[in-house]
Amino acid sequence: MGVDITSGNNSKAVTNITPSSGAKSKALDLTKRYLLFIFSLFCTAMGIALARHSDLGVSPISSVANILSLKYTNISLGNWLIIWHCFLIAGQIILLRKNFQLIQLLQLPLSLLFGWFTDICVVIVSPIPTPVYPVRLAIIFVGILFTALGVSLGLIANVILNCGEAMVKAIADTFRLDFGYTKVGFDVFCVTTSVVLSLIFFDMPIHGTREGTVIIALTTGLVVKVYMKHIKTPVERLLKLQ
Repeated sequence: MGVDITSGNNSKAVTNITPSSGAKSKALDLTKRYLLFIFSLFCTAMGIALARHSDLGVSPISSVANILSLKYTNISLGNWLIIWHCFLIAGQIILLRKNFQLIQLLQLPLSLLFGWFTDICVVIVSPIPTPVYPVRLAIIFVGILFTALGVSLGLIANVILNCGEAMVKAIADTFRLDFGYTKVGFDVFCVTTSVVLSLIFFDMPIHGTREGTVIIALTTGLVVKVYMKHIKTPVERLLKLQ
């Protein structure tokens, strides 16, 4: 805290209070962390767009929004993701009640960004040709690299949980369950819901949830561990995070 005192004949000391360097440093650090988190959302959105483009299935958490976008094509995948995330935020509020932290409402504007990023990325990847199955499978793995990078950068930013993780945490905290097992259960719920919706919407054939969904579910966490091992410290040093 800086103090500026001016003296003179019969004059009173005047104190000018300015923000401390510590407060400025914390504000700058928080700004960098949120910018990093926003970039992580774009990476994750690119991963979803690539998986969608491969037509081999998307991640479990996105599977419900994906099947709805395939049925109701007048609403984009990004907008369905926004609607799905709003549903997850509402679920957190219902489960946690007074324990719901107001800071978590930031999930809403960040979900809007995520939805918009997804639609942008869908347009970006649309020219990529998918002539044969191996190419589509390769696109899935590239999508996993982007998704895992987004998850990793979000963890490094360490500002707020994404809607899916926050919903899982709300369920685990409310019913005193293990987070890891709850995450698996929630993923199974999402995939099951998307399969049921596909059977209803398309008269039995399963769309939008395929082997790619399983591959993404099994490998993304492993890739995140590799990323965190190799990029966490360099990213923190590059951005000078406290």
